Amino acid sequence: MKLAKSQRQHRIARILEGNAVTSQPQLVELLSRDEVEATQATVSRDLEELGAVKVRVPGGESVYAIPELPRDQVAPEDHLRRVLADWAVEVVHSANVVVLRTPPGSAHVVGSALDRSGMDGVIGTVAGDDTVIVVASERAGGAEVARRLSALAGL
Repeated sequence: MKLAKSQRQHRIARILEGNAVTSQPQLVELLSRDEVEATQATVSRDLEELGAVKVRVPGGESVYAIPELPRDQVAPEDHLRRVLADWAVEVVHSANVVVLRTPPGSAHVVGSALDRSGMDGVIGTVAGDDTVIVVASERAGGAEVARRLSALAGL
């Protein structure tokens, strides 16, 4: 059955709580067993929107997990680097403001990753459809934050 995005994401969160999910194809299969139709691309976007991260569990295996309190969790720098590399297409700045451009519909993913990253010098973000405004501290300044974000994005 096809579910609305919010319903599907709720199911994904429940599955991740009760199962050691190591890959997106495995999650697609678990959803299928629950009679929920989803492609791997859809699951990938859902995991990103849910703020899911891979964590190492005893035994060395990496599994998907959703932090309970996303604002209080810090996304690892490699997660931020991956998000920026995948979604940031342009970084410009003015004074203490940095503007990140993304493909349409992707700004919230980048904004959320930045918010969770706890990146030094970033006060906060505002995400629209294809633009994220990043407010830099006066100490750091927009130019420095833009330089670091560009480097992480590979731009």
